[in-house]
Amino acid sequence: MVRVPFRAAADRVRHRLTRFTRPKSAARTTARTPGDLTGPAPKPYVRALSMLAVVVIGAWLGLLAVGSIRTPVGPMDTNMTLRPSLTGGSKINVSPLGALELDSHIAPLRLDVDVDRLDPVRSQALVDQPERFSGLQDEVTRDVAAGTRELAVRSCVAVISGATALGLVVYRRPRRALAAGGLALTLLAASGVSAYATWNPKSVLEPKFSGLLSSAPSLVGDARSIVTEFDIYQQELARLVTNVTRLYDATSTLPVYQPDPGTIRALHVSDIHLNPAAWHIIASLVEQYEIDVIIDSGDTMDHGSAAENGFLDPIRDLGAPYVWVRGNHDSMVTQAYLEKFRNVTVLDDGRTVNVAGLRIAGTGDAQFTPDRSKPVGGKAAAELEGMRLATSLRDQEQAGTPVDIAVAHDPNTARQTDGTVPLVLAGHLHNRINEQLKGGTRLKVEGSTGGGGLRAVQNDKPEKVRASVLYLDRSTRRLQAWDEITLGGLGLTTAEVSRHLPEENLKKDAPSSPAPTPSPTRSPTRPTPSP
Repeated sequence: MVRVPFRAAADRVRHRLTRFTRPKSAARTTARTPGDLTGPAPKPYVRALSMLAVVVIGAWLGLLAVGSIRTPVGPMDTNMTLRPSLTGGSKINVSPLGALELDSHIAPLRLDVDVDRLDPVRSQALVDQPERFSGLQDEVTRDVAAGTRELAVRSCVAVISGATALGLVVYRRPRRALAAGGLALTLLAASGVSAYATWNPKSVLEPKFSGLLSSAPSLVGDARSIVTEFDIYQQELARLVTNVTRLYDATSTLPVYQPDPGTIRALHVSDIHLNPAAWHIIASLVEQYEIDVIIDSGDTMDHGSAAENGFLDPIRDLGAPYVWVRGNHDSMVTQAYLEKFRNVTVLDDGRTVNVAGLRIAGTGDAQFTPDRSKPVGGKAAAELEGMRLATSLRDQEQAGTPVDIAVAHDPNTARQTDGTVPLVLAGHLHNRINEQLKGGTRLKVEGSTGGGGLRAVQNDKPEKVRASVLYLDRSTRRLQAWDEITLGGLGLTTAEVSRHLPEENLKKDAPSSPAPTPSPTRSPTRPTPSP
């Protein structure tokens, strides 16, 4: 009983095929009884086109059903699939960043590779066995070759099965169905020969990016330089697998200072640039140094797109109020997203707030240049924004509510506040600057807390991860001391903490200084052992 509807559907398909392929004269002169599917044979080219249509549709359905494999490539899990295509090539999907398209071959088949995740077990194995790094490239090559062979075998089975099954449904003749399967195998083999003959290994030098990866050339530099200096990049990128774990270990062993009831502790971070390791480092510092407030001087993002907003969610769980100003890589979309967080205070246009006993004012960067193009306004625009901030600071002082700390992203903006505030914080340069300005304001520029983020492998030397703990007197709210924390970047596993005092405090007697008391060894620099 179950086969009756199926056979009826097959009869209808065959009836339509024969009706369209039968000569009109035969249709007019030949009488047919109900259920009779016989008639004059269609023309040869029509039969060939009909067979080709059955083969192509059946092969496509077969590939959709079973023509993909899930295979490990090094420490990553990937999904490889062959798809029908008019142009061929390969497409590598890296969700949610976007896709990378390569003109690798010319054939009616495209290779899709979906990078799903970084497997924690295999990643930990690399951590436990560092000697495997030297053979990581060969391991990845073997994995890709094995995955391609398995995909080829499965695709052959899928194509033949799909074409044969559809041929059996349409023609109801085993010989015709087998002919469809054989033709499908022939077409697949021809596609493979075409792909092999047109294989272009240099296509990796001229990729097409989409999504957030469209900015990849500006992030990692010219692809040709990466190929030329592949040995250097191989070492650094391989160590990236273990680097995050080692940085966590480093922060967990940082020296802990005894809390001073007369001290407000502020953590200054900047230029995170989408490095997820930064959140774990910041959370560790907040816990160990009992931080009262985190001040971020911008460039938390890299492109300022809405797709990046999820990267900001860990801020909710850092354990301290978060004060933020917009950098030139942060958009108004980024700013609007952060304004929804309960523990985040966004400062812009000279806005002033009271947080953790400090009165803080700040402004966002005057320019938005995520593609690293030449700023429209340049230094002049930054200085003009600084003048506006300085005017706001003077207004606050005249109103009897002077500001303790001003925050801007660009040091050119921050310098314009000289004489209007005791301390101004900035970032942008990825290097530390500590300068007493002529008007009495201390300028502190923080390095990159994200170690340069996605650009960490572009420079000659890997960038280090930098943050500073500021100690301010609770009654005067003036800077008493600060600790500069420096962690090794890619391929480096050192952690260093150095204590600094303002020049005016150095002239005072040590017992009268309200700076927090460090550990018994008062060496200005205490490197922690490498984990």
